[in-house]
Amino acid sequence: MNRKMKPIVIFGEALIDDFPDQQVVGGAAFNVARTLGYFGANPLMISRIGSDANACLILRDMQRFCLQQDGMQTDMQHPTGRVEVRQDDDGNKASHHFEIMPEQAYDYIDADTAVTVRENLCPDHDAGFFYFGTLAQRMAASRSALYALLEQTRALKYLDLNLRAMQVSMSTIDRSLHAADILKINEEELLTLVNIYLGDAGQTCLDTKADARSWQGDMSALMTMFKLRAILVTLGARGYAYFDRDGEYASNDGVQISTEVVDTVGGGDAFSAIFLLGLQQGWALALTLQRAHQFAAAICGVRGAVAGDAMFYQQWQTRWTTEIASKGATA
Repeated sequence: MNRKMKPIVIFGEALIDDFPDQQVVGGAAFNVARTLGYFGANPLMISRIGSDANACLILRDMQRFCLQQDGMQTDMQHPTGRVEVRQDDDGNKASHHFEIMPEQAYDYIDADTAVTVRENLCPDHDAGFFYFGTLAQRMAASRSALYALLEQTRALKYLDLNLRAMQVSMSTIDRSLHAADILKINEEELLTLVNIYLGDAGQTCLDTKADARSWQGDMSALMTMFKLRAILVTLGARGYAYFDRDGEYASNDGVQISTEVVDTVGGGDAFSAIFLLGLQQGWALALTLQRAHQFAAAICGVRGAVAGDAMFYQQWQTRWTTEIASKGATA
């Protein structure tokens, strides 16, 4: 681990998305790790895979994205995670349905092994960042591993609250929110949280023409309830809305980015990765959010959650480096 950079630990699922016409390596946590890996953030990915052909695909991608493999456990009993991805019946190429397979290797991440590798490779993690989600918490083994890691670090904790049907319990939602510092959700998930925790007192409703500022009261209430530092809401093609406990509000002001959408798989993960990269690199908040939004939109223009062509990433690296040189942006 490069001691000059604040370390990033990523905990969660690494799996295979089975599309109708091809297999694509995925998993929200692994998508974030791979993007960070390409941009030189050197994250430690903690997950578990089987001893099978799909595991080889994941390990090959770890090598391709320059990810250290020490945090990847091997399970001899359970298969590498897999999700069946089906396209909508109407042929809409941008929309898919997901069937997440049960009893997968990432459900059985071993706590002792995870803690040991984190201590050995990131001894200064208190100064860094910790990403986690909810899918890898559906079984007791991986939940125990996650909370063993969370309890031993004072790192800034970034929660991507993926509320997938039949995969997340109320206790998992509640415990995750209490553990987080920064919460990342989409607007449907925001409405779900408002309904659960604020009830009739909530003001949020799904309206594509609504000003996200109107959610600020609900955001403040949720931040107070769970002692969050910030909430980041992704709005698909409409961008994002950011609120923090100091009253800071930021959005892309409804400016949409023109992208020919191939699929939306991984758009939110791309946003999370660049947001974390900005935190690690010390970019200004506005710049971080702008870059995360632009990069996420571009990812929606390729199949799967990451690009297969290294030039895709190189153009962003070149663009950001040029901006820093020409505008004096913080980096």
